[in-house]
Amino acid sequence: MLAWMDAEALRRTLATGEATYWSRSRGEYWVKGETSGHRQRVRSVRVDCDGDALLLEVDQVGPACHTGTPTCFTKEVAVDGG
Repeated sequence: MLAWMDAEALRRTLATGEATYWSRSRGEYWVKGETSGHRQRVRSVRVDCDGDALLLEVDQVGPACHTGTPTCFTKEVAVDGG
């Protein structure tokens, strides 16, 4: 899945070991799976070479996507060219 994380969300994630994100639509922090039970227990956090993106390796409990699928990235886009 892909989610927004600011410095406070990262601080909370590192402090608790539970993936915590910032919801831009709701204007609040949320712990993944807090209501559904489909939590993400963080195993590692990596920062990209520019320092502007994070990759969380997690132990996923239940589906990652709110649609019930293991991943949010289920739709493939056709690429023309070659």
